[in-house]
Amino acid sequence: MSRILIVEDEDIIRNSLGKLLQRNSYETSLAHNIKDALDRYKLDDFSLIISDLRLPGAPGTDLIKLAGDIPVLIMTSYASLRSAVDTMRMGAVDYIAKPFDQEEMLATISRIFAKRVPAKAFSSPTHASRGMIGSSQVMKGVFNVIHKVAKTDATVLIYGETGTGKELAAKAIHAESQRSRKPIICVNCAAIPETLIEAELFGHEKGAFTGAAEARTGLVAAADGGTLFLDEVGELPLEAQARLLRVLQEGEVRPIGSVHSRRVDLRLVAATHRNLEKLCKEGKFREDLFYRINVVNLNIPPLRKRGQDILQITDQLIEKFCHQLGKATFTLAPDTIQAITTYPWPGNIRELENAIQRAAILCDEGEQVTHDLLGINLSLMEIEQVPETPLETPAKKGHQEPPEGLSLEDYFTRFVIENQHAMSETELARKLGISRKCLWERRQKLGIPRKRKVNTAFG
Repeated sequence: MSRILIVEDEDIIRNSLGKLLQRNSYETSLAHNIKDALDRYKLDDFSLIISDLRLPGAPGTDLIKLAGDIPVLIMTSYASLRSAVDTMRMGAVDYIAKPFDQEEMLATISRIFAKRVPAKAFSSPTHASRGMIGSSQVMKGVFNVIHKVAKTDATVLIYGETGTGKELAAKAIHAESQRSRKPIICVNCAAIPETLIEAELFGHEKGAFTGAAEARTGLVAAADGGTLFLDEVGELPLEAQARLLRVLQEGEVRPIGSVHSRRVDLRLVAATHRNLEKLCKEGKFREDLFYRINVVNLNIPPLRKRGQDILQITDQLIEKFCHQLGKATFTLAPDTIQAITTYPWPGNIRELENAIQRAAILCDEGEQVTHDLLGINLSLMEIEQVPETPLETPAKKGHQEPPEGLSLEDYFTRFVIENQHAMSETELARKLGISRKCLWERRQKLGIPRKRKVNTAFG
């Protein structure tokens, strides 16, 4: 039986939640604030902590650090884009708005226990400092792999679309490794002309070829003791692939035009958006090199499959660019949030960064940013994106987050009224991440009339 600690200062909510969980086979303990919880219980004895955000004395988020690896679910009556983002950034496993729906609470707890990943696997300060942001289930998996592989010298092959942050992942691996005090040398293989790439990577002697006026140390030798990151490794010509294979197998590099080899000790991290196995079959990539670099795979998901992460990233970018421009941070209009969270972002985080920078430059002080300032192609929003991560119910997906200052109830009402003419009750419930029964109950509670379609087939 899973044991859950409930920290809530309102007696009615604390007791009713405790009874709800007990009826569903959970063992519960109750406390009315953090001090009460610490005085009466040992936090390590619990499988989950559910805490109100605002408590007498210390806020509920203080439990996140105190609990260590124990997941903390935050409840808040002040649900907003910023409070949700800040809560998740601090390491909460999830958040839920009060007054909560019983069915939603039980479903959230079930997902946490079913998909639990230790908090340290995705809230590492190293990742935050390297610009990797995310609390979606797919990113928790990415961070978990990074933590495990960073402790070794294994070669890592990173897959991902353009703009997903493959270089950031490579830097995070290097930063957590024993080689972190040595340099990480990043090379975009697609950006160097084919005639120069061997000289750039492996170096050359004076007079080795026309234009080689002096000897030059290559980037492979420059990474000695550290990490070599080869982005778009699938673009390497076959001759350079053969030289790279020797570096990996023999641990030595020989500059072009030299008869002497130099010992090098480096860790290779490679990245590509192409199918290397297919390139091997086409004779465009060496099979022996592919098997040599394909030790650990790390797949960086596209932005459209990262759920609520998009709002966390957006929040960071707004602060970044407003600070650079000396402006106060702006808020997003409801239609802008809808645009950001339903647009498929073919350019991924790089495209989002450009859009937010454009909006920061063009917006006026104090105004809400409208979607036209993003400069994105809204026609692509017609493509429905199906989320892959079961942890993310639509009530917490990016496109369902309320804008700053708009309560979840207000946002629920607005969403239903604006979309019920085009969606069935089943579709509305699915988009909101609730059951049809829950949708009906919330309609009754909030007084939202159901708009029925009129059958005009008979005039």
